[in-house]
Amino acid sequence: MKKTEKHKLSEIGQVNLNVKDVQKAVTFYQEVLGLPFLFAMENMAFFNCNGVRLMLSVPENESFDHRGSVIYFKTDDIHKTYEQFIEDDVSFIDEPHMIADMGDHELWMCFFKDLDDNTLAIMSEISK
Repeated sequence: MKKTEKHKLSEIGQVNLNVKDVQKAVTFYQEVLGLPFLFAMENMAFFNCNGVRLMLSVPENESFDHRGSVIYFKTDDIHKTYEQFIEDDVSFIDEPHMIADMGDHELWMCFFKDLDDNTLAIMSEISK
């Protein structure tokens, strides 16, 4: 008997982050982080992250009211982005630092908080 091939997930279509105030979150994600705004509904707002949709929403009920996973946003220049975000009063947990030497490039990361205490990160792959 031949085994049925399983469907596999291959890319992220949407990521949800819980927020307390959608309008304040929209301002932060659009104006401070510079993400392209797609659309909003009563308790939700959506952004385009290069084809992956980011949904910010007020939790529907208690079972959805929890902090989400860390989302890592790519940037070409982590140091420049860090300095720009510092000027915009983004609350950083740490400074840009090298995570790994990958031989031909280095992987750098830096973690920060949004207005609802979600942990986010910026990351860069810096050629040697």
